[in-house]
Amino acid sequence: MKVASLLSGGKDSLYALYVVLQHGWDVKYFVSLIPERQDSWMFHSANIHLVNTIADIIGIPLVTKTTAGRKEEELNDLKIALEGLDIDGVVSGAIASDYQRERICKVCDELNLRCFVPIWHKNQEMLLRYQIAAGFEIMVDHVSAEGLGKEWLGKIIDEKNVDEFIEVCRRYGINPSGEGGEFETIVLDSPLYREKLFVEDMRIRWYRDYGYCEIIKLRRKRKSVSDIPKFLHIGEKEE
Repeated sequence: MKVASLLSGGKDSLYALYVVLQHGWDVKYFVSLIPERQDSWMFHSANIHLVNTIADIIGIPLVTKTTAGRKEEELNDLKIALEGLDIDGVVSGAIASDYQRERICKVCDELNLRCFVPIWHKNQEMLLRYQIAAGFEIMVDHVSAEGLGKEWLGKIIDEKNVDEFIEVCRRYGINPSGEGGEFETIVLDSPLYREKLFVEDMRIRWYRDYGYCEIIKLRRKRKSVSDIPKFLHIGEKEE
């Protein structure tokens, strides 16, 4: 199965990729839509410039397309990005958003492609725990919900604070996957990566009840081949 995987740099798009690679699918491309505005209806905007680095350290070619981020018009931009790719289907990290899933599948139908949503309707609290247990280093880089204040920006959600984070989500009625736009994430390390990312410079921007951290400089550190699961040695020939 030849597929393109939608990439935002956040935990869910990358975990969806992680799942399909374990099933032996041939991921030919990443596809990223780059919104020109922060309030895109469909696509992740926080630190979206890092998708180039993430695609490079995973080793999958990246296709990008700029979008004005206008409601419904974004779909045509996605269609343009996918047209002409030698693929059978598209993978997305949608979990609970019917708005997002239905529109991605609509574009796929128009292009005669299959639409795959491998983590759709999974238990969101457990999914976050699975991601952490799998070795995903998840940094919060955008918050816009009561209960998630400035103190969470730039923080890594890990085994030490995941219970606290989930409790905050329960107390304030926040979608624990962030799929309602309550928060966004960037993955600094995962089993998918050949190199671990370290944030060396970032700027916190806060606007009364929401904010984001702009990552300005990253450092990359090469990982040992033995640290990468065999099924993730993308494009590498066996000895």
